[in-house]
Amino acid sequence: MSLVAALLTRNKWRDVALDLQKNTAKAQMLGYSLCAMRVQTQHDSVLRSSTEKTAGALPPGTLQRTLAIIMGGGAGTRLFPLTKDRAKPAVPLGGKYRIVDISISNCLNSGLRSIYVLTQFNSMSLHRHIQASYKFDNFSRSFIDILAAQQTPAGSQWYQGTADAVRQNMRYFLERPYDYYLILSGDQLYRMDFRALLHQHIRLGADITLATKPVARHQVFEFGIMRSGVDRRITGFVEKPSDEASVQEMKMSRELLQAVGSDEDDELFQASMGIYVFNRRVLIESLENQLVDFGKHIIPASIKDRHVSAFIFKGYWEDIGTIRAFYKANLDLTDLVPEYSFFEPDSPIYTHPRFLPGSKINGATLRQAIISDGCIISDAHLERTLLGIRSVIQSGATIRNSIVMGADYFELGQTDSSQPSIGIGKNCVIDRAIIDKNARIGDGVVITPGGKSANLDADNYFIRDGIVVIPKNAIIPAGFWI
Repeated sequence: MSLVAALLTRNKWRDVALDLQKNTAKAQMLGYSLCAMRVQTQHDSVLRSSTEKTAGALPPGTLQRTLAIIMGGGAGTRLFPLTKDRAKPAVPLGGKYRIVDISISNCLNSGLRSIYVLTQFNSMSLHRHIQASYKFDNFSRSFIDILAAQQTPAGSQWYQGTADAVRQNMRYFLERPYDYYLILSGDQLYRMDFRALLHQHIRLGADITLATKPVARHQVFEFGIMRSGVDRRITGFVEKPSDEASVQEMKMSRELLQAVGSDEDDELFQASMGIYVFNRRVLIESLENQLVDFGKHIIPASIKDRHVSAFIFKGYWEDIGTIRAFYKANLDLTDLVPEYSFFEPDSPIYTHPRFLPGSKINGATLRQAIISDGCIISDAHLERTLLGIRSVIQSGATIRNSIVMGADYFELGQTDSSQPSIGIGKNCVIDRAIIDKNARIGDGVVITPGGKSANLDADNYFIRDGIVVIPKNAIIPAGFWI
């Protein structure tokens, strides 16, 4: 049964049938949605069956001997101003989650229970979220611990890169007899069963395995590009290639395309996803130097004299490190059948359980909208919009193609009359915008990037990639036009 069918009662189905007779276009759209969801459910069932077989093929105890290391310390300058007061992995996602929840949930759903999160920049919000969200009982060895950058007798520098961050914490990683180290980025949106990755790593006898994603030619200039044969052994690497000659050399061969189930005539390239598996000894030896980054330094150097393997991943994956990518990934969730969905009962995304009341809608027009917990909406029009927790939208507001992140608390009792209340005021018009948490938008405010520069800094708002961003705790007075 599809997701829609599971949610609709028999009486509602009768109403839907009547509506379909009245509107052929709507019928076609809903029919497509139901069909696509059925296909997606069947596809997911096949993937789960394959994963179960793969997991069973792992040597006993492999998951217990694997340590996951999630990188959460970057400054996130490309995601500014959302990272003005928080670390990039702590930025809200999908209404009620944080970006870091994706990597942690992928680990938990893969059976990995030993996880470190490395933090450095604006880390308080990230620390608070992880500590409140992920707690194991006292009778297991499972843990999700935070390792913040610190001064030690061995050195007092901040993390200089991903490899340097791991190097500075090796004494903790080597305390237990882990055989494999899974190194992940904390700012990506994807769903992967790491058991399949570990299975290939062990089966091929690789020293290092990195996940790669097939991308089209126009995307190669954004990533580190790998070249491998049908045996998956990586023989070449180019960081963000800029000339046609080097790009052509990295193209996936017809044999490899056929092996991974793609059309032989496709022009695809393997982009590094920033996901690595190291054997214990190999990781130790790879860090006996001053190289600071895995993608730029460690991996290219290792290809020359080690068995480095590519795990080719064909599912949805998005690096949400820029405002444009973040905006698109969130709004794509409002599609009828999004490429990435949080409606996956067999591989859920975990987050902080807040115990908020159900959202209250006092009359509204909703079209492709996601409404998180604890929202209050009064006679508003929402179209392709995502509302975060505790969002308050007052009467007459129109919001299109926008993300409203909500609030950290309910504003109760007497408030300061000299400033607007938290949320969106009456008769506001908001289009192509990101409204960060606790923002106070006064009545009659208009927010749109139309007719403005694609990148602009102002006192209480920013424009990035043609998207207006209202920073956290900002105050936009009544009647203000952006």
